[in-house]
This record gives sequence, C-alpha cells and structure tokens, in this order.
Amino acid sequence: MTIDVKTRNRELIQEVLSVYPEKAAKKRAKHLNVYEEGKPDCGVKSNIKSLPGVMTIRGCAYAGAKGVVWGPIKDMVHISHGPVGCGQYSWGTRRNYAGGVPGVNNWVAMQITSDFQEKDIVFGGDKKLDKMIDEINALFPLSRGISIMSECPIGLIGDDIEAVSKKKAKECGKMVVPVRCEGFRGVSQSLGHHIANDQVRDWVLDKGESTHEAGPYDVAIIGDYNIGGDAWSSRILLEEIGLRVVAQWSGDGTLQEMLKTPKVKLNLLHCYRSMNYISRHMEEKYGIPWVEYNFFGPSKIAASLREIASHFDDKIKENAEKVIAKYQPMVDAVIAKFKPRLDKKTVMLYVGGLRPRHTVNAYEDLGMEVVGAGYEFAHGDDYQRTAHYVKDGTLIYDDVSGFELEKFAETIQPDLVGSGIKEKYVFQKMGIPFRQMHSWDYSGPYHGYDGFAIFARDMDMAINSPVWKMTKAPWKK
Repeated sequence: MTIDVKTRNRELIQEVLSVYPEKAAKKRAKHLNVYEEGKPDCGVKSNIKSLPGVMTIRGCAYAGAKGVVWGPIKDMVHISHGPVGCGQYSWGTRRNYAGGVPGVNNWVAMQITSDFQEKDIVFGGDKKLDKMIDEINALFPLSRGISIMSECPIGLIGDDIEAVSKKKAKECGKMVVPVRCEGFRGVSQSLGHHIANDQVRDWVLDKGESTHEAGPYDVAIIGDYNIGGDAWSSRILLEEIGLRVVAQWSGDGTLQEMLKTPKVKLNLLHCYRSMNYISRHMEEKYGIPWVEYNFFGPSKIAASLREIASHFDDKIKENAEKVIAKYQPMVDAVIAKFKPRLDKKTVMLYVGGLRPRHTVNAYEDLGMEVVGAGYEFAHGDDYQRTAHYVKDGTLIYDDVSGFELEKFAETIQPDLVGSGIKEKYVFQKMGIPFRQMHSWDYSGPYHGYDGFAIFARDMDMAINSPVWKMTKAPWKK
C-alpha cells in the first residue's frame, strides 16, 4: 500500500476517535491501528472488556462453549440450562453439518432447554435438571452422553451442576459433562472456548478410554466445525495423501472420536483461538505434536499439506506433492475464470476465529487485496499470527463497533465486506457487496480445492451481481 493510504488510514482512525468522549476515545485508540511491515504483531490491544455504550459485535461465553466447541458433537444431547432464550437464539445458527439420523445418532439440530421459570430462580434448578436428564434418557436412549451448558442465572443462584452430573452419570452409565459457561464470564465468547476445552480435558479425555488400535498415520482434525461441510472437504485431501483421519471435532464429531484422539500421531488444528488449549494439553500429557493448518485457497493448501507431510515419512511427503499436482489444473481453471473478474478488488474483513487472517491468501490467489482486518474476540497471539498475512498499511481493528466499521467502509469504499449476520444488511443497504464469513452465507464448503472453487464463485457473485447497478451507496448520491 502507498504512503498516502497509510496516512489516510491513520487519519481515519483519528476521525473515528474524535466522536467519542475523551475517556472512551483513549480506550478505543488501543484497539485501532495501521499495520507496519516488519512489526511482530498488529499493534492493537485485544481480549479486553468492551466499552459500555459502544455497540460491540461480540458474543458471550455460553455462545463460545455451546455454539462452537460442544454443540457440534453429534452423538450427545446438549442442554441449554436456563431460560429458553439463549437456547432458542443459538438454535441451528452455525450450519455445523453432521451425518446421521436425527434423534438416533445425531442431536445437533435439536434445541433442548431446561426452560427456567421464576420458581426455578427462587428455589434452584438442580432437581429440575436431574429430572430432565431422566427424560432425555427415556426419549433418546441411543445418545452417547449429555452436556450441560449453564446460562447466566445458573451461576448467579449457585446451582451445583457438577454434583448433578456426577450423580446422573453413575445412574445412566453415560458421560454427563457440566460446562460452566455462564454468559457473564470473561469478556467475550473466547472464555467459553477455554472453559469448554477444559471440560473436554477433565470430563472426557481423563475419564474415558478407547479400544482404538493406533496406526502410524493417524491424525485428528481439531477445531473445524464443519461449516457447510468444511471438515469433510479437508478430510478428502488428508486421506488422499495417505493419512488416516480417526477423529474430527467438534464438527461432525463424536464422543468416541474424542476418546481416540490421545492416540493419534499428530493433531491438525484449524481454529487456533477456540481449540489451542486442548491441543496444548494433549501435547503436554500425551506427547502429541500439533500443527496449525490453513486450507483456504491453493497457496495455503499446498503450504499446509507440505507442512503436515513433513511430520511423517517420505511416502506421505511424496503423496502430498502428487495431490498438489493433481489439483493444479483445477486451480488454474478457477483462477483463469474468476481472477479477471476479481483482480484488484478490495475487501474488508471482520470475523471471529481465524478467518481475518486465514482467508487473506485465498483472496490474494484471486487477485484481490485485503485492506482491513479485525477480530471479534482475538487474543494477542492471534494478532501476532495475523502479521504474517496482512500487508503494510492494512487497517486493523479489534472488537470494532458498528459505528467504526461503517465509517471505515464509507471512507475506504471496499468492493466487498466479509463479516457476520449482524453486519450483513447494514452494508448491503450502504450499497456494498457483502459475504457472510461466519457461516458462508448458506454456501460452502470453502476449505480445500473444491471449496476454493465455491469460494471464488461466491465472491464473484457478490461483487459482480447486477443488483449493485440498481442502487448507490450514500456517499455516491
């Protein structure tokens, strides 16, 4: 980027901050920056409580634990323990694809709640939870286990969900996992990920065991939630190079797969922010190395396949090169078709998890440029990793408010914004093409070579749709 762009972005940050009261501006200034090439991180503060009154786009700890880590495990019944609202709002929103028959070996699509009422707040909900687990076992006898996702009132009134879990696990002979993910914990959904990882560690990996016979090429996919079938697309490539994927969780995952994981040779970590905790635990306790991989776009797919193969013998390394060569004609055809239509187009990203960095090269493979990137709930190490992806002068924004993001887009005028459902219709009304980059806007998968073709098509449809000729952004009127 040119010096003029860097100067414009710095001035844009100051313009946004000038609207706030002095104290608020001082706090928000720590979360906004222009990336400078060669710096070890993006120069922003993160994982700090959102500023009251500034409309954050973050979620809560319950959302992180239930919606991300535990909810996609398909052979368990997941209880939203508390008032009906949290369970209802989080019901079926993430498109975590899972195979199986609903109610027989797949409960992902079900909304099961203890439906707290006033009397439960006054007298406690432990007895209700106890009875509810009996009803679940009667209704769904084939479920392999139960998780209890506690909502805010549970922590406030002091219900002992751990005691209920231990009691019911003995009675029904299944894993019953209590997850204290009350929404008020922490500053965002990130703590919910951490809490959920700790419960996997304490209530699953350290309590159960598997009869699985380990093989020399066993791997586990960790932290892929199978949005639109992403994990399935990734699994194709891993198995093509000769690896045996014995577990993938939590997307389309099972309890038995989780129990197999301590015997694998390598953990493949997709979403670093949500699952690095359990990956580190398995490295320390079981000696299993882990590697973060990126299957967005051909450049990173090839680099990741080679990195993964480097942990195995020459057979796997040779297979990786064969697979990369096999898909190259397909990659060339996709780029030949879509790059002329997308070349030099700019995109601003604001997403959770890893996508503000992992998708950068996929856009660049199509000739596009990421001019702004930020996270909802990142930590410092996320921004350190992001520094390896973004270019000099990129606008960086952490926990950005609706006002800030709209102002940035109005000034930068990107050709595309990629963010979440809460932002989608705002930017479309501004006349800016938009892609929902949390759950792929009802499309996908985006991982792997097949996913790249879908990704390219979707970006082209968004940007080059004739509908944008029928409307004008406010600043163009």
